[in-house]
Order: sequence, then C-alpha cells, then structure tokens
Amino acid sequence: MSSAPAGVAGALRRANRWGVLEILLWILAVAAWFFLPEQHLILAEIVNFAILALSLDLILGYAGIVSLGQSAMYGVGAYAAGLFSAHVTGEPLSGLLVGGLAGAAVAFLTGFLLLRGADLTRLMVTLGVAAVFMEIANQADWLTGGADGLQGVETAPLFGLFEFDIFGRTAYAYSLGVLFVLIVVARIVLASPFGYSLRAIRDNPLRASAVGIPVNPRLIAIYTLGGAYAGIAGALFTQTQMFVSLDALSFQKSADGLMILTIGGTGYLYGGVVGALVYKLIQDVLSNLTPQYWQFWIGLLLVAFVLIGRERPRALVRAVSIRLARLFAGKAASRRVAEEKP
Repeated sequence: MSSAPAGVAGALRRANRWGVLEILLWILAVAAWFFLPEQHLILAEIVNFAILALSLDLILGYAGIVSLGQSAMYGVGAYAAGLFSAHVTGEPLSGLLVGGLAGAAVAFLTGFLLLRGADLTRLMVTLGVAAVFMEIANQADWLTGGADGLQGVETAPLFGLFEFDIFGRTAYAYSLGVLFVLIVVARIVLASPFGYSLRAIRDNPLRASAVGIPVNPRLIAIYTLGGAYAGIAGALFTQTQMFVSLDALSFQKSADGLMILTIGGTGYLYGGVVGALVYKLIQDVLSNLTPQYWQFWIGLLLVAFVLIGRERPRALVRAVSIRLARLFAGKAASRRVAEEKP
C-alpha cells in the first residue's frame, strides 16, 4: 500500500523538474538585462503582459474557465497599488502584495457567478464584471482620477537601493524577478494533486465530480489564484509606470491576454511568456513600419495561427530535426567505416 503513494509522489516530483529549454529561457532573459540596455522598457512591458497571460492561462488552460474579465482583477490591482502608493507608502513589495490581494478578492467575490452557467454565460458574466468595475472607476473620479488617471503615484527605490528610472533598468529586473517567483509558485501548484484535479475538471467536469473531486470549490480556488496573479500584474504596471488610468480596466486589456495565449498556446506555463514576447515584438515592429495599420497585421497573424495551428509547425520542426540527426549520424558512421579500412 505504501508503494503507491511513493510512486505518485515521485511522479509529481519528476513533473516539477526544470527542463533545459526553461533554464535556457531564463538565462537569455537575464542576459537581456546586460546586453540590451536600450530595450529595458519594452522588456518590462513584455514581462507584464506575460504575467497577465499567465493569470489567464491558470484558469483557461488548466481549469477550462473561459473569461473576458481579467481586466477587472488587473485594473483593481493596479488602482489598489496606486492608491496604496499615493496615500500610504510607495514601497514596491508591499504595494505588490496589496495589488495581488485586491485582485484575489475581486476574483473570489465574483467567482461564484461563474458556477451558474456554461462557457458562453461565463464569457458574458466576466465581461459584465469588468465593465461594472470600469464604470465604478470612471464615476469615482474623486478617488481614481476618472478619465484623467490616478495622480501622485510614486514608487520608492527597491529594497531602498535601486531607484526606478526612465530607462527601465530597475523596472525590468524587478518585473523579471516577480515573474520568476510567480512561475515557481504556479509550477508547485499545478504539479500537485490539486493541479491534476483541475485538469480532470477541465476535461470532464461530470466525471471529475463522480470520482469525488469537489468541482466548484476547486474552480473558485484557481479563479482566485488567477485573480491574484492578474492583480499583481496590474500592480506591477502601476509601480513601473507610476501612473494608472481607465485603460487598465478596459476590454482591450482582457483581449490582449487572450491574443497572447492564442499565439503562445494554453495549458503550459511558458505559453504566456512566449506569446507576450512574440506579440509585443511584432506590435513594436509593425507600429514602426505601418503606424496606422499594425492592428490589421496582428489580426492577420492571429487568423494564420487559427488556420494553420501549432501542430504543423511543430511537426515540421520535428521532421527537420530528425532529418538533420539522421544526416549527421550517417556522416559519422561513414567516417568510422573509412577510418576502420586499412
């Protein structure tokens, strides 16, 4: 009887191991701080998008909860961090915690509405929740600044040593560190029995309920965690930009998260990271080439992703890799035969 739990624990530990590509990705991200000093601002923005996409992937890719309302948690987290900075203290880590708690609170309080419908209903409910919070922020201009944005946001030096400047050096390093911590936490959660129960709920909620998995509490729990991640992303945006406006609560912010996941893929942690990198770089390049029509090309790219899919490029890369491996193996065998001849 004891061998079965030990086997499960071993499988969970193996699933939580870091791969070579993951390590290489983080090495490149750190190296970018040293070798791309002029791109720190855009890199910090990419990391912010990645955290937003990660928050959506937790609920969509692993639990199957479709949502168009991540901007509600993102915006509330952004305003909470901004108000905390303007009226309490600009210390960044405590402001980040406030933003995460605010996003989690919004997700927890509104998450019960998601249990009362299917995918289409959930889409409309999450969209409506985001619209409600945006209108509240717009009307409460005495608190949020309304359409003019929240004023007086100041971010203190990180750990009292590293100031946030206009070049984004501290902002990128700070954002990258936050993303690393969030991915580590997400890996631990998703590689646990709780994480695997979410996959079972995503694949077949009725079957998951039949085998004893508490479906609704698990959905609320992961939705709250996703809201905390979105709130942290919003707080991070406020702290690095030292400004927050109604755009943080707009539908465009939720749409950005969905587009990033469409590019990067759902159901694995680095889909949001890869998608944010591709999306932001393409947006930056196209906005310089065609400032008026860059959204057209982004839309065309998304259509191509939907029509072509990801399996064909992956199959092509796999086939090329196999062909190259066989080619090099054949050359090595021919060389050995030639060396063995007298």
